[in-house]
Amino acid sequence: MNKTFWLTLLTWIFFGIMIGAIVGSATALLLTVNDHLGETRENRPWFVLFLPLAGLALGYLYMKAGTSAGNELYKGNNLVIESVQGKGKMLLRLGPLVYLGTFMTILFGGSTGREGAAIQMGGSVAEAVNKLFKVKLIDTRILLMGGISAGFGAAFGTPITAAIFGMEMASLGRLKFEALVPCLVASFVGHYTTEKFWHVEHEKFIIATVPEVSALTFSKVILLAIVFSLVSVLYCQLRHGIHKLSEKYTMKNHTVRAFVGGLIIVALTYIIGSYDYNGRGLDMLEDSFTQDVPPYAFLAKLVFTAVTMGMGFVGGEAIPLFFVGATLGNTLHAFIDLPLSFLAALGMIVTFGGGANTPIAAFLLGVEMFNGKGIEFFFVACLTSYLFSGHHGLWPSQTIYEPKSRLYGVRKGETIKRTEEMKE
Repeated sequence: MNKTFWLTLLTWIFFGIMIGAIVGSATALLLTVNDHLGETRENRPWFVLFLPLAGLALGYLYMKAGTSAGNELYKGNNLVIESVQGKGKMLLRLGPLVYLGTFMTILFGGSTGREGAAIQMGGSVAEAVNKLFKVKLIDTRILLMGGISAGFGAAFGTPITAAIFGMEMASLGRLKFEALVPCLVASFVGHYTTEKFWHVEHEKFIIATVPEVSALTFSKVILLAIVFSLVSVLYCQLRHGIHKLSEKYTMKNHTVRAFVGGLIIVALTYIIGSYDYNGRGLDMLEDSFTQDVPPYAFLAKLVFTAVTMGMGFVGGEAIPLFFVGATLGNTLHAFIDLPLSFLAALGMIVTFGGGANTPIAAFLLGVEMFNGKGIEFFFVACLTSYLFSGHHGLWPSQTIYEPKSRLYGVRKGETIKRTEEMKE
């Protein structure tokens, strides 16, 4: 271990602490404001009528953020991934803009989450550090991954998961261990800054009863994991299909896209006769662990979120996928003899993991969120979901470093987007 080793290590730790502290503080603001805006909308459900106008404003902001960069900004998490891969350039204004867009979406009843905003802010902060300190090119991508970890850890209060998520998000079949130090430092600093320094609390979900370990239980868990993985594919395909068609028919006029998307959400809200699927839906998500929820809840949330995100609104998709998976698990309780809270937890984690293509991070998310309960079931379920969700996902820019199985006949080095286009 020479001088260069220690100098590089200390540099990574220093930047990891800096990124984690800034992103943790920014995420604390995100969570606090989101809670306030969510409560405001719940007390004034008629706010949803203004969602089309919010779409007009949001689309205008994104298009005017830069002539050539306007469309790039709409890539969101995909832009962060491409920057990590060296195929794109991270934009400093993406973080503040996605925060404003998330606030607008939640206040007026679009179905969205928060991890997208936190990750994109993490990427923006990391890019600012890269520019301010003129970080060597070889380290810029590593610090971007640290920004991803800081955002995810601060957003969900799961620092171990976040450290792995930052290394796992950009590519299928590969953990980028070269970013281990900044990802680990940034995730823990981001988490503790949000939770301990700013005293922001995260949601708590409890598994009341874990089923007995047996061959029969594992068989049920594997079957359920396949179902959850297929639902995650359904969401991803619907969301991307809406995105593609809306861009085609509006000629990438994001102002028109988001305005029409707002109109559709308003119409869906009054057709279904409930405001439960607007905003984040945290109340029903929590209820799915303790009591019966409407059997169609998972499908309603899936459609609301696919329209919201596919038509140009912003935010995140983790919370909506948590909702979809947990409520589907709740519905399946009538057919599968397993504890209600366990089914909700399994659906919540596995559906997200199938969409994100991050099986190790998803498994660790289950471990951290549920204090290690049912660890063996979550491990098997997350790997099963990863295999059966195929080469689809939330983020088309993910590169297939290693195909999930040779059964799929997919080539290395392709992106999810390219793989799907070749199958059309």
